[in-house]
Amino acid sequence: MKTFCGRANPTTGALDWVEESEEYDYHQEIARSCYADMLHDHDRNDKYYKGIRAAVSRIKARGERVVVLDIGTGTGLLSMMAVTAGADFCYAVEVFKPMAEAAQCIVKKNNFSEKIKIINKHSSDVTVGPDGDMHEKANLLITELFDTELIGEGALPSYEHAHQNLVKAGCEAVPHRATVYAQLVESELLWSWAQLQPAEVEGARLVPPPAVGRCAGAHSVCDIQLSQVSPSSFTPLSPLCTMFSVDFSKPVSSAFRSNSARFVAQSGGRAQVVLSWWDLDMDPSGAVVCSMAPSWTYPQPATAPWRDHWMQSVYFLPAEIPVAEQEELSLTVCHDDYSLWYSLQSHSSSLQDGRAQTPASRPCCICQAHLVWTRPRFGELNDRRRTGSYVEALRSVLEANSLKGGVELLEIRPEQLTSQDLRGEQISVLMGEPYFSTSLLPWHSLFFWYCRTALAGLLRPGAAILPCSASLHVVAVEFQDLWRIRAPCGTCEGFDVTPMDEMVQRSLDFRESREAEPHPLWEYPCRALTQSAAVMTFDFTQCVPKQPISSQGSLPLIRTGRCHGVALWMEYHLTDDVTVSGGLTQPISEQGSCEWSRHRKQGVYFLRTAWDSSGDGRAAVSYSFTFEPSSGDIKMDFSIEGP
Repeated sequence: MKTFCGRANPTTGALDWVEESEEYDYHQEIARSCYADMLHDHDRNDKYYKGIRAAVSRIKARGERVVVLDIGTGTGLLSMMAVTAGADFCYAVEVFKPMAEAAQCIVKKNNFSEKIKIINKHSSDVTVGPDGDMHEKANLLITELFDTELIGEGALPSYEHAHQNLVKAGCEAVPHRATVYAQLVESELLWSWAQLQPAEVEGARLVPPPAVGRCAGAHSVCDIQLSQVSPSSFTPLSPLCTMFSVDFSKPVSSAFRSNSARFVAQSGGRAQVVLSWWDLDMDPSGAVVCSMAPSWTYPQPATAPWRDHWMQSVYFLPAEIPVAEQEELSLTVCHDDYSLWYSLQSHSSSLQDGRAQTPASRPCCICQAHLVWTRPRFGELNDRRRTGSYVEALRSVLEANSLKGGVELLEIRPEQLTSQDLRGEQISVLMGEPYFSTSLLPWHSLFFWYCRTALAGLLRPGAAILPCSASLHVVAVEFQDLWRIRAPCGTCEGFDVTPMDEMVQRSLDFRESREAEPHPLWEYPCRALTQSAAVMTFDFTQCVPKQPISSQGSLPLIRTGRCHGVALWMEYHLTDDVTVSGGLTQPISEQGSCEWSRHRKQGVYFLRTAWDSSGDGRAAVSYSFTFEPSSGDIKMDFSIEGP
């Protein structure tokens, strides 16, 4: 069965009605789900396995049968570990139907069907009894319900319900405990993602509107690969604080709760940002710990495990607070059933100076900007170098046109603008920043071109357009770690999980199989194996053409390495001399090192099969691009040509 779906086109701004299969949505969810990343996480898998073996042994030592409840089983991996460790029976709960079906196949393929029952329900809907989904309550609770914020996937309500309805009192749990840590820091880099800051332009200080400047922002977490944020870019004001723990073997509450850590400031500065992560004790002794700490906390950073399914969290205080060295402070974390937020209180004589923040008050955006812009967008607007590029371009354009005057705000969409709105005048300079909140992939900001085209009848002949053009750039890369989210698993910790690989591949092969995906590459180190190249150019001084634009070519592989795919980004040419890049910010080094913009996501096109490059230039990545003006979409294809 097919249905018509209305989809907002991020490039043209139009609502496109497209015919989609009823399977479209879940194929997209599977294709972009990155299930493989979790199975490639050997550190996670190994520590779960150790915790499960120890828990099964403890129950057996008490002379009890081991009945397991595995909530969020995914592939069934943890249930198979439990049976292998000696569990008598497992109830494996998975709410996502395609994943539950894959788990059923995996369990059968590994000959565990008699001891593992897959239940395709949300755990809160599972029943217990002679005719229920479970014939008896479990005495071993195994879960993997966590996200970067620990509780963001509804872990607390799920545990709460399980203890009330699905497991026995005094049950064992793997993981046994989770502990959340936090550190208060000052960081100009990270704070630039929180608030719109004043800008210095031509000797004038441009200040954001009061509502924006006073806004505490949204309380939502900013999850990033904190390992890629250099310790030199922040100053710790507190020690690493243990904020709270949750014991999963006991009844869990999802009610509002707050916890505070009291400390003496180890440095003076501006309290702005809280860095946070958590770890899992897989057994009661704390001997088996799975940590989410960033690599720079390790004695040998290179030994830190990489994972993308669990990262680290950055929280922004509602307002920056000056603190003095040796000042007594309390950092408070509050959480409801799904999210966390932080506040800071002083215990010194300055307690009444207005700096303390009420612990229970959840930060709330009053300016709307935090609801529309991403955190990196704030960083982009606060980037002095980027502002300087726009000022330089504007200065040259305005001087060339001898323009002066004030500012009048017209709250009108470009296609609705009329000559009357412009008081009968024509436009001498059309400028705009190619950023739109609807943009997902780099070329979606070509919406600017469609806006320019809608205004064609209002432009003076020879009007200056800023930016005047844009170009799409590509480079073939070897990823340090990001390849794991697309690599087939085959065998995971001795279990055959190929049915999951096949499920993901079927979804990748579904209609939009060969699409690029948005990723912030500054968080995911990679090496360039080719030169970078501009593969398409878009001339904003002209209207959007009626006919498609196509481009073909190849990029010789000039460095040794394993080519996992291609990185794509846009560069905007404000004038002939001034360019702003949404991708590489520095030339590629001789070794292929890349430095990427922190403000925009780049596109990543993963090759179906990675290619080992000898670096002699005989093999090349061939590309083909077609820009479809009617849809604003760019179709692309890549292949490897080599000896």
